[in-house]
Amino acid sequence: MISIRKARLADATAIGAVHVAAWRTAYAGLLPDTYLSRMSVSRHAAHYESALRAGTGVVVASASGADVPAGTAPRIVGFSSASRARTQELGGRILGEGEIETLYVLDDWRDRGVGRRLLRASAAFLADSGCRSAYLWVLRENPSRWFYQRLGGVPAAEAEISFAGQRVMQTAFSWDPIERLLASVPGAS
Repeated sequence: MISIRKARLADATAIGAVHVAAWRTAYAGLLPDTYLSRMSVSRHAAHYESALRAGTGVVVASASGADVPAGTAPRIVGFSSASRARTQELGGRILGEGEIETLYVLDDWRDRGVGRRLLRASAAFLADSGCRSAYLWVLRENPSRWFYQRLGGVPAAEAEISFAGQRVMQTAFSWDPIERLLASVPGAS
């Protein structure tokens, strides 16, 4: 069984491990291998512990029961985080009031609805925080960008960023109003 729940401080290390593993597979060939190989679970865990203490909306997907080997504890297999937008507009285009900052699912747990449920949980957090719209950034060359379009995300802006010494393009997908995202995943929470 996979359940979606609010993250706890004790989850920070598992969240950091998912972050590192997901980046190493999702961004292989898109970002420098040297950067990906130097990623640190402990550094990312410290980041998420700080984010949780600051009130960032972090939710996790926890697998248990028949989805994990007998006798093992529940396991975090994905997470997402959201907060009020760092930047609400870019180049005169409105992006959104809330920002989904991260959404990562371990490869073995993809195509099971985990990402959709996490995305919806982040949107619900933003809506409960008073945000009427939401957006997220995705690397333009990341194949997962189609996932956001299937869930009603509209390309709202593009920006070039420097990351790990490399210039990469990213696309912002927007949901305005945020109810478009909430409704795109019926029955999931």
